Amino acid sequence: MEGVEEKKMKILCLHGFRTSGSFLKKQLSKWDPSIFSHFDLEFPDGLYPAEGKSEIEGIFPPPYFEWFQFNEEFTEYKNLEECISYLCEYIRSKGPFHGFLGFSQGATLSALLLGYQAQGKVLKEEEAMKLFVSISGSKFRDPTICEVAYKNPIKVKSVHFIGAKDWLKLPSEKLASAFENPLIIDHPQGHTVPRLDEVATKKLCDWTKEIKEKSFEKTESAEEKNGTIENEEEKAEKPKELQKEIKTVI
Repeated sequence: MEGVEEKKMKILCLHGFRTSGSFLKKQLSKWDPSIFSHFDLEFPDGLYPAEGKSEIEGIFPPPYFEWFQFNEEFTEYKNLEECISYLCEYIRSKGPFHGFLGFSQGATLSALLLGYQAQGKVLKEEEAMKLFVSISGSKFRDPTICEVAYKNPIKVKSVHFIGAKDWLKLPSEKLASAFENPLIIDHPQGHTVPRLDEVATKKLCDWTKEIKEKSFEKTESAEEKNGTIENEEEKAEKPKELQKEIKTVI
């Protein structure tokens, strides 16, 4: 409607290992701004300061952060539960959020939260997330996590960027398979937020547009339903008011 301010959907954007929210924001600045023009993107820093050397030293200024720590096989994790608690509280206090965008460790963590929410393990009181943008994401490998988070196909609209030269190419494909009807966008680059050609840009624009339109339709339908209920309640109250007036006159 004209004159009504657009209510933007919020996306929580989680950066990669030993980088920062501001670095992910810079990485995404190479994408066409129209892609997320109807969304508010938020870029928090990881919970823990980087415990080792960052691959972006000399490219982007510190400080650098990490969401949790892990062993070489990615089967054991330190501070993961604390990280999950932190992000759940962040979502509760600063939301509502409608989806995630993540790169590498941030994408892996986002997918875990989506799987856990679908199984009722976290964010039970929050609205179900509607979208997920994964760039170089992967699954956790601890069986106790997998049997919960990826128990069933995750019914969240998702798009997965998979690089031909990415060392996480196969894990990224496996993560995509954990979602229902994922959109796959292949690119020729490595472990990075890729530059998008016209074809990929259009795919992503169409994808975000469809999500926004469906969300708007649902909101409009809910408002109409609420309006109908309120009108029915008003009608029900009128005879009562009329009876009161008659009694007063008598």
